Amino acid sequence: MKTVTTGKIISISGATVRTDLTGLTLFERVAVGEQNLTGEVVRLEKDGTVLQVYEDPSGLGLDEPVKGLGVSLATTLGPGLLSVMFDGLQRRLDVLADKTGSFIHPIHLDSSLDLKKEWSFIPLVKDGDIVSSGDKIGYIDEGPFQHPIIAPPGTSGMVENILQGGITLEETLCKLDNGAEILGYHSWPMRVPRPYKKKISPKEPVITGQRIIDFLFPLARGGTSIIPGGFGTGKTILEQTIAKHADVDIVIYAGCGERGNEMSELIEEFLELEDPRTNLPLMERTVLVVNTSNMPVAAREASIYTAVTLGEYYRDLGFHVLLLADSISRWAEALREISSSLEEMPGEEGYPTYLASRLSSFVERAGIVETLSGDVGSLSMILSVSPPGGDFTEPVTQSLLRTSGAFLMLDTTLANSRHFPAINWMQSYSLYKNILEDYFKENFSGDWQTLRNRCREILHKEETLKEIMEIVGIEGLQEQDRLVMTVAEKIRSGFLAQNAYTDDAFCEPQKTLDIIRSVTEVYLKGKTGKA
Repeated sequence: MKTVTTGKIISISGATVRTDLTGLTLFERVAVGEQNLTGEVVRLEKDGTVLQVYEDPSGLGLDEPVKGLGVSLATTLGPGLLSVMFDGLQRRLDVLADKTGSFIHPIHLDSSLDLKKEWSFIPLVKDGDIVSSGDKIGYIDEGPFQHPIIAPPGTSGMVENILQGGITLEETLCKLDNGAEILGYHSWPMRVPRPYKKKISPKEPVITGQRIIDFLFPLARGGTSIIPGGFGTGKTILEQTIAKHADVDIVIYAGCGERGNEMSELIEEFLELEDPRTNLPLMERTVLVVNTSNMPVAAREASIYTAVTLGEYYRDLGFHVLLLADSISRWAEALREISSSLEEMPGEEGYPTYLASRLSSFVERAGIVETLSGDVGSLSMILSVSPPGGDFTEPVTQSLLRTSGAFLMLDTTLANSRHFPAINWMQSYSLYKNILEDYFKENFSGDWQTLRNRCREILHKEETLKEIMEIVGIEGLQEQDRLVMTVAEKIRSGFLAQNAYTDDAFCEPQKTLDIIRSVTEVYLKGKTGKA
C-alpha cells in the first residue's frame, strides 16, 4: 500500500473536485473534505488531480483537506453478502438507515460485511497442504448455500495453521508458511476483472420462464442480453420477473438510477416471495445494489462495477450468477456527466468518445469460466436500456448491440395494447439460438427447432397479410390466410403474452412446448387439409 498523501481542494464543480494532490494513480480512492467523503481519481494533471466524489458534496469548501489512500475503490467479498441491500459504494443500507435515518448523510462504515458475526467454519485443507490462488480452504454454511472460503488471487503457500468451528470473518482462518494470512473475506478493485483459468463457450441456456424468450430468443448461460425500450414498455417488470424465476444460483440486481418506488416494490416482493427451489425467501439468494436518491448522479458509475465484481466473486466460487442492471443507460448518463465536468471533447449526443470501449470492457466480464480452483461458474448479464424517446439509434443501444448476444426489443405499440412482455417478435433476435439448439433437442424435444420455425413462419405470414386485411377485411382473405390470422392471434395472445402477476409468470420449457405444439397443430392440419 502506498503512503497516504495529503493536499487541499482548489475548485469545486458539482461532484467534481480539483485538488493540488500529485503522485496519485488513476482510479485511486481519495478521502475528500472534513467529512472524508469517498472520491476517486478520474484525471491526473501536471500540478494536481481531478476527483469524482460519490457522496453528497453539499457543504464542501475550498482548502478543505483531501487524502490519497493508496488503494483503488474496492468491493468487499465474503460470507454475509446475500439478502443484503447495498448502495452504489457497497455500504449496507440497513446500517446506514440505523446511523443516519431515512435521509442518508455522508458517513464512513468500517466494512460492508458484519465482521463480528460468528460463523461455523469447516476446513477443507490441513496443515502441510499447499494452497494457491482460488483454492478452497474451507466453507461456511450461508442460507441455502455452502459458501467456500478461497485463497484470494495472488495468495499461495503451505498451510501452517488452520482454524475450525466458530469463527468471525476478521479472524485469520489460515496461516501460510510465507507469512501470508487468509481471512474470511477479502477486497478486490471493482474496475479490475477477477482472474480465471479460461473462458468456456456457452452451451446451456438460462431458463427465464418467459415463453417468448426461452422459445424464440433464448439466452445463453454466461451470455449477455439487452432489453431496450421506451418509457412504460415494461423493462423493470420484465427484469424483476426474470430475477424471480431464472434458473440461476445467485441474482445480483443493480438498480442504477431507476425510480425509488420501483425499487421499493422489488424489495417488498423479494422479501415475501418464496424460492421454489429452496422454499426460503427469494432474498436469500439475492444481492441488491441500489443507488439512493441523494447520491450524486455520478455515483451510478461506481454502482455498476460494484455489482459486476460481486457477480464475478460468486462465479469464482462455482455458482451460476445472473446480473440484471436497470438500466445501463443511467450508468452511461453518469459517464456523460463525469466527462462533461472534465471538459472532454464530447462524442455523439454528448456521450464521451470512449463510451463504446467502456461498455465493451464491462460486458466482456460476463462469461462461463473455469475458475482458478478448477470449478465451472458463469456470470450472465441482462441489461435494460432506456433510449430517449424509444430511439434505438442512440449511442448506448448501438454500442451494446455490437457486444451483446441477444436483443430483446420492447415495443411501445405492444405495451400500449397491454401485451406484456412487450418484446417485438419481428425485430428481436438471439445469436445463441443455434448454439443452444442441441441442448433443447436433447433435454426437451427433438422437434424444438421445427416448432420454432413453424411459429416464426406463422407470425411472419400474419405480418404480410395485415396490410391486405386492412383493405379487404378478414372476410376478403382466402381460407388459408384466415387460418393464418386466427392461429397467429392465438400465438400472440395465448403464447407470447404472459401476466407477470399470475401463476403464468413462469412457464417451464416442457409446458412451453406443449402449448405451442397444440396451437400450431391447428395450423398444420388446416394447411394440409387433414382433419
